[in-house]
Amino acid sequence: MNEPLAYRMRPKRLEDVIGQKHLVGEKSILSRMVKSGRLSSIILYGPPGTGKTSVSRAISGSANIPFFELNAVSAGKKDIEKVAKEAEKQPVMLFIDEIHRFTKVQQDTLLPYTENGKFILIGSTTESVMHEIVPALRSRCQLFELKPLEVEEIEMGIERAISDKENGLGNYKVKVSEEAMKYFVYGCGGDMRSALNAVELAVLSTEPNEEGEIVITLQDAEQSLQKKSFLMDKSGSEFYSTISAYQKSVRGSDTDAALHYLAKLIEAGDLKAIVRRTRVIAWEDIGLANPEAALIASKCCDDAEQLGFPEARIPLSVAVVTLCLSAKSNTAYKALDKAIMDVKNGNIGEIPKHLRDNHFKGAKELGNGIGYIYPHDVDGFVKQQYLPDNLVNRRYYEPKIKGKEKMLAIYYEKIKELQDN
Repeated sequence: MNEPLAYRMRPKRLEDVIGQKHLVGEKSILSRMVKSGRLSSIILYGPPGTGKTSVSRAISGSANIPFFELNAVSAGKKDIEKVAKEAEKQPVMLFIDEIHRFTKVQQDTLLPYTENGKFILIGSTTESVMHEIVPALRSRCQLFELKPLEVEEIEMGIERAISDKENGLGNYKVKVSEEAMKYFVYGCGGDMRSALNAVELAVLSTEPNEEGEIVITLQDAEQSLQKKSFLMDKSGSEFYSTISAYQKSVRGSDTDAALHYLAKLIEAGDLKAIVRRTRVIAWEDIGLANPEAALIASKCCDDAEQLGFPEARIPLSVAVVTLCLSAKSNTAYKALDKAIMDVKNGNIGEIPKHLRDNHFKGAKELGNGIGYIYPHDVDGFVKQQYLPDNLVNRRYYEPKIKGKEKMLAIYYEKIKELQDN
């Protein structure tokens, strides 16, 4: 058997699938679809190793429908047309792995077949279906999310593989120590494929003892699963979800959560993305409440870029803790967004004459600059109109009485009071 263990252990029927009970449990939607014989095209999305291919094959097995498999990396229009010809003879199921790899044109090729039910399409992707799958195809398919497997489910899969003599490792007399099992089930990050392939590597690279047993120790497990598979492809949806969780944790002042997500991002290795998002957080979420904290975070980001990994984690840790424990305000950019919206909507009016440029010939004849009072000549403030007539009472900035913005808010209200009077 040259196929990897994870491939050999794929379930043949829905009841053999480990995990994803919300989809394949006894009364779940997919089980009901199979039992009723009312199958429709679907797209399965979720992290690697959660069972997208396994569930697809199990649906085919339970429904007793011929299964055709294509990979979007290498498949094209002609491959799809071949399956469509087979579908003229009998109902068939077409599974397209990594369907997000299809271009928009290639995805559009599937539309008539999913529309007329020529074949049952099952697409799988690790990416965001909203970003990577064209709307027309999404609307013709049911969307189902697969979640990372629980540690108990990973352990069940490993034990099944170890005892299975036909497809698994049952002929090897394998014993996995408690410490090694914990490392496999926790270290794979909910990825069954990663766990099973690591177990197989450990078994095949370990010599039997005098009793003919292959005993897998913690050291064997560590060497076989060297890198925990929660690491993310930076082009994938999991990466962007982690970036999002990172910012929201800082915004919510949860230091420990922010550090956790920062650690995941660091392990993913994209320093540029971390630095960019940390700078955004500093000014978007801290802002006027503590500009000094934002400056500290920006300096930490500069230093992180200069240092590179692994030392970059040190200034980044200072930045994230500083931002988490700082007062928060988003009033400045929210105020600007309101002003931008007015401009986009054409709500701009005429610039008051006394504010217009008067440094060109004929400006005075147009009334430009006439009546303007230079504030520095009158203690820094003078009551005069700055906004256009139609926006004279418009307020964009709504200060928060938080952190250092409190003093700005007091001064802002004082200025407004003087202008109103």
